Amino acid sequence: MKHYFSAFLFLIVSSITFSQSPSKFSKEDISADFEYLYSSLDEAHYDLFAYTPKQEFDTAFNMLKKSISQDSLTLLETTNLFQKLISKSNNGHTNIDFPIQSYIQYAQSGGTLFPFEVAFEYDRALVRKNWSENDSIKIGAEVVGINGVPMPEILSQIYPQISAERPYFKNTKIEMYSFPRLYWQVFGKQDVFEVDIRTDGEIQQYTLKAIGLIEDFEMKREEVLNASMQLKFFENAAYLNPGNFSGDEAKYQRFIDSAFVEINQKKMQNLIIDLRNNGGGDDSFSDYMVAYFADKPFKWNSSFTLKTSQFLKDHVQKKYDTTQPFWKSVVSHENGEIYDYPFEAHQPQPEEKRFHGQVYVLANRQSHSQSAVTAAQIQDYGFGTIVGEETGDYPSLYASIFQYQLPNTRISVNVSKGKIVRVNGSTQEEGVIPDIFIKDYLLDEEDEVLDGLLEKINNKS
Repeated sequence: MKHYFSAFLFLIVSSITFSQSPSKFSKEDISADFEYLYSSLDEAHYDLFAYTPKQEFDTAFNMLKKSISQDSLTLLETTNLFQKLISKSNNGHTNIDFPIQSYIQYAQSGGTLFPFEVAFEYDRALVRKNWSENDSIKIGAEVVGINGVPMPEILSQIYPQISAERPYFKNTKIEMYSFPRLYWQVFGKQDVFEVDIRTDGEIQQYTLKAIGLIEDFEMKREEVLNASMQLKFFENAAYLNPGNFSGDEAKYQRFIDSAFVEINQKKMQNLIIDLRNNGGGDDSFSDYMVAYFADKPFKWNSSFTLKTSQFLKDHVQKKYDTTQPFWKSVVSHENGEIYDYPFEAHQPQPEEKRFHGQVYVLANRQSHSQSAVTAAQIQDYGFGTIVGEETGDYPSLYASIFQYQLPNTRISVNVSKGKIVRVNGSTQEEGVIPDIFIKDYLLDEEDEVLDGLLEKINNKS
């Protein structure tokens, strides 16, 4: 398996250029930013109360505000407080990111972490990487509790730091950010862990030392979101991983162009497109790829609507060219108005360039945002067969985010200003459901989804 060096490790090593916020904030500044956070969310979000009634949101706001009792809070404490409010929206694209600056400071002070990487399979927390000194704990063993606290209670304390529509997606994000990092964020530094492990139906307790954050964790782990541009060939199928739908678009298009030239030259009858562990991005990237196997004009949504506000307008006028149609629409509509933003149908590539065989698309719970939307698009048009497991993200979702900073703490906030409805018009609260289900046991050394699909393809040949 290819090793992907941690993006967090890169940030730690290069953090000399990282923008620093003050280490502590006054009660007055925190309270003011807390009020600002709620008011800005209420004004700018497409529908802040879509999943959480306003009364419930207000109750959470008032309780959290009362908890601001100290004269000052650290950046980490402040971030944790603000995350608990924004996560009440239950919208994965409306969030405050993992506190990377606090994590970097902790790493540089010789920080330590919980010694297991954990994945969630059928609501059980399973050991997927064991970096402890005790190698008798097997991969696949279940973590039942830590320091006398059952795992469901641990998760109930981590969940408020994570914005997501449902527990399935919250667990997905815990895997993405990494359980050891989030455990530290919520429970702080611990030198020793009493861990209850279930193996073959029996529970045994182990005393485990914490591991070094940099040398024993960041230097060894692989990031979950590791999609990268790749083309390879199996006996009966071509395999294409387009990477994330972001970055250098010209480079991306050159890769897609050359990939399909080679696929067609080899006269492959089956094409596997891998959208697993994909962070998403922009529709212009995904549509460019889909055009190579689409057999009719297509769109990436059935409806795309935006909400404008004075808050958004002020942001756009500072950051973007308002003569461009998209941003012009934001500033030209009335404050609070929700309006349609139409997208023209994308045309397929000329027939001689297109792939005409069977298309399979691999998806898993870590197919995020535009990658989930693309999987749904391909499924809805009948352009391909979806293989794997249900995505964590919904393909009909509140997204199209913009980012701003709170005035005193400078903490960055991501807010969904738009609503996307998948091609078939369904707004059912579920991920993309695969046509062929193959469970992805994330973070183990096997590729169950790809191997399972190849076996099916080979048996047909």
